[in-house]
Amino acid sequence: MLRVIIADDHPIVRIGQRVVIEAGGRCKVVAEANGPDELLNLLAEVPCDVLVTDFAMPGGQQADGYGLLSLLHRQYPGLPVILVTMFANVATLRASFAHGARAIVAKSASAKELPLAIRAVCAGQNFASESLREQLLEAGPGDQSQQPQLSGKEREVVRMLASGMTVSQIAARVNRSISTISKQKSTAMHRLCISTDVDLFAYARAAGMVP
Repeated sequence: MLRVIIADDHPIVRIGQRVVIEAGGRCKVVAEANGPDELLNLLAEVPCDVLVTDFAMPGGQQADGYGLLSLLHRQYPGLPVILVTMFANVATLRASFAHGARAIVAKSASAKELPLAIRAVCAGQNFASESLREQLLEAGPGDQSQQPQLSGKEREVVRMLASGMTVSQIAARVNRSISTISKQKSTAMHRLCISTDVDLFAYARAAGMVP
């Protein structure tokens, strides 16, 4: 029987995940956490074989997103981590694998794909949601475990956008033209394989660019 810990700040999501994980009879949810702080406390006390965790769990002393993934990878390098997120895009996939995740599952597809992800990571394989695999094909060749790299100016623009500034305000702040800032934003989104502002802002927060 595989021992699984699940972490999500929404109780209803944890209930659904528990049902899906235990349905096949091969896994048992041995503990649940509502955020990074509680998760790290549980991992120190409760043995488990697989961790299923949300990506964005704000609050508490410990960071969520990539900061949490990196910490988990350092402290528990042998523990397979399955990331379940609503921010499922190529940038999140590549950066998550680069920070130690073994699988990434879109919340919209978690019911059918979570058992597949658990089976894959327990067999020593990586896993990505079908929707993400399709995005990877569209994004073209490249190492999916390689975190996307932005230039300093692109990163600066993304950070300011995520903090609530408009393109015009950024242009005035850094003394560059509006067209230049717009191009740097578009280039950053292309590098990250992100198509919407919502995903861009989510990536910026997860990457620690903004609180």
